[in-house]
Amino acid sequence: MDKASLNNKVIGFIRKNGIFFILIVIFLLSALFVDGFFSRVNLTNVLRQITVVTILALGATFVIILGHINVAYGSEIALIGCVACSVMVATQSLFVALIAAIMLGLLIGALNGYIITKFGIPAFIMTLAVTTVARGSVLLYTNANPIIGMNKSFAFIGQGYIGFIPFSVLILLALFVFALILLNKTVFGRHIYAVGGNENAAIASGIRTKRIVLKAFLLDGFMTAVAGVIFMSRMNSGQPAAGVSYEFDAITAVVVGGTSLSGGSGTIVGTIIGAVIVGIINNILNLSNVNTYWQQIAKGLIILVAVIADVVNKRASSRRVSK
Repeated sequence: MDKASLNNKVIGFIRKNGIFFILIVIFLLSALFVDGFFSRVNLTNVLRQITVVTILALGATFVIILGHINVAYGSEIALIGCVACSVMVATQSLFVALIAAIMLGLLIGALNGYIITKFGIPAFIMTLAVTTVARGSVLLYTNANPIIGMNKSFAFIGQGYIGFIPFSVLILLALFVFALILLNKTVFGRHIYAVGGNENAAIASGIRTKRIVLKAFLLDGFMTAVAGVIFMSRMNSGQPAAGVSYEFDAITAVVVGGTSLSGGSGTIVGTIIGAVIVGIINNILNLSNVNTYWQQIAKGLIILVAVIADVVNKRASSRRVSK
């Protein structure tokens, strides 16, 4: 084997597994140097804390692979979660509350997907508008007051345990398996990559690209609905002002996990690892009593570095192809 081939194999291995090794290094360094990190209570808290963001990130992965982006997650989970809480209070039926949340999530996803594909509006602009509309709607709907009076069945979703495992984490695992199969083992998943990689080529090959985008946003809406219910369930109240910056955390998890913001590449496993990395970093900053302003700076730098790495990687790949 010549030196060039060996270098290409090493580079390929690093690209494929680098994020996993970064997770291991961060985990080991945290366990060694951050007091209290490796305790069972703290690790369980990390899992619970990343559940909502990770579920949002699962839906965001499909959207971002397509080359789109949703910046309305924070407002959406506030609106969906508060509607679920109000339905729960009115009916005392967990089933009806969950159906209401899912239907609203699907409606928002359908609205995003339809307007984006019908009028060619960039997803960033569309979801930026939805951010304001959803936040205003939830404040109007609740009169800016929290919703209380849910029963124990609602609280169990975000606070309950099955054995020693938080129930919300089990929901996350189920959605992870679902998303993994959907993206890697179905025609829909293959079409997601095809449309994100080259939309014109996808159209030429007979793929109904607008339908794929609409389905991706419907899936995104479903994931957002589940995340919204879990979020409000953890507090056992509907908080109309909640969810601020959750869109940034979800997108950061996806990008850190290796999904390209320009579309065409990304994995569900990478997203999970990215969410865990971001969750661990948040946790060690909290345990170290780092000022929240510095934490915001750190998050911004993380996503900046991840995007720069993606751009550099794509340029290097283009140069190798041209040769």
